[in-house]
Amino acid sequence: MFTRLAQQHRQFVRDLVMNLQALAIVLENRGYLASCYTCGSQMNSASFMVSLGENHLIRFLVSDYGITWTEMRDDRELMKLEGAEAIAQLQDLANLIKYQIEPSQSQDRDNHAIHSK
Repeated sequence: MFTRLAQQHRQFVRDLVMNLQALAIVLENRGYLASCYTCGSQMNSASFMVSLGENHLIRFLVSDYGITWTEMRDDRELMKLEGAEAIAQLQDLANLIKYQIEPSQSQDRDNHAIHSK
């Protein structure tokens, strides 16, 4: 049973890393500064970052050790979430892309759902 759960967890992390890479590409294509770095070819960890405007940065880290979402403004940490809550915030970010909110609309975006928690 534990071997199966470990394998499922590894697959979940790989899927999440692949989705972060895709999200970074889409964000870059929409004009945001975004990146997703992975360690090695096994896709077992990633560091995703995106700038949502003036001094507003999102960092999402995923590895076998955990998942964290950190939101910063003016070099100060506004919010740090882990696990399922971090993934929910990632969905909010993906919704920004889905509804095609452009980076030039920073004031409207700042009032959007990212600060919901």
